[in-house]
Amino acid sequence: MKINIVGKNVTITPGIRDKVTKKLESLSKYYVIDEEDTANVLIRTYPLKQKIEVTIPTKNAILRAEVSHDDLYAAIDLVIDKLEDQIRRQKTRLTRKNKTHLAEAFLDVELFDDYTDDDEVVKTKSIVPTEMSLDEAIMNMELLGHSFYIYTDDETGKIAVVYKRNDGGYGLIETE
Repeated sequence: MKINIVGKNVTITPGIRDKVTKKLESLSKYYVIDEEDTANVLIRTYPLKQKIEVTIPTKNAILRAEVSHDDLYAAIDLVIDKLEDQIRRQKTRLTRKNKTHLAEAFLDVELFDDYTDDDEVVKTKSIVPTEMSLDEAIMNMELLGHSFYIYTDDETGKIAVVYKRNDGGYGLIETE
């Protein structure tokens, strides 16, 4: 796995780079991550905290986690724990549903736009929905940690949106 570390308001020292690299490489014992996959790590420093965001787009799914903490090295440990927990939950879900693989995920697209206080759209993204079943779309939505997921339904061939309901269930919006 390739690792791309970017620092905003912080210089990435060899110690930080070594710790992040060592921790991310330990994920390969839990999940299949190819050598051509790139882990994108963004480290930001704020006056009272440090934030680390890790995104690993693989051919099966996208692993993503972010943590804010007073200590950067503790934040690195916590973000790895979150990624391991994601992998563990996904493996359990697949085992329960007797699925043998994850569906293809959106590799370079985040579904949430950033909004200002005035609700003015400041960023727009376009996506190409991947064809998959409803169960695979729910798994990808949960893996990404989003509240909705846009995909092409494999039964109807039409665009659909699955979303989390406030009562804890899931909703589905189908297009005509």
